[in-house]
Amino acid sequence: MNFNLQPNDLKNEKIQLIPLLKTHFDKLFEVASDSKIWEQHPNPNRYKLENFTTYFKGAIDSKGAFLILDSNTNEVLGSSRFYDYIETDNSVLIGYTFIGEKFWGKEYNKVLKKLMLDYAFQFVDKVYFHIGAYNIRSQKAIEKIGAVKIDEFEVEYYGEEIKLNFVYLINKN
Repeated sequence: MNFNLQPNDLKNEKIQLIPLLKTHFDKLFEVASDSKIWEQHPNPNRYKLENFTTYFKGAIDSKGAFLILDSNTNEVLGSSRFYDYIETDNSVLIGYTFIGEKFWGKEYNKVLKKLMLDYAFQFVDKVYFHIGAYNIRSQKAIEKIGAVKIDEFEVEYYGEEIKLNFVYLINKN
């Protein structure tokens, strides 16, 4: 089986994931321009147009990024992606996720991760997450769905400075 990092049919009763296109920039930036989303993130200036443009280019170039939509309203919630699929390790990463503040606390992140994990575990046995060392909000959220911190190291984000990240893992079993 081939692991398609950007399938067209990931959806459930709450959200749907649409492969990210260049034409989605304005709608996604509208959500991302809220500085509160990025305040704990390793790159807290992503709410600024110049920084978000770099993030968005990396998302498009990754060929694994999605626009997250509310299944009922088609409202843009944010973005996430699959990246760094390593066939020999039987693993993939999920990350670069952000969801608009108005959707926090409404289980969108949990439903998103379940949808992505269920898809990924058809192809791999391990899913990793890189989360900023000071991003307590995201660390707690990923731990709530069963991820375990296994390491920490510096990550160079696409077109951005190197930052300390924690590595979390969820095994298929």
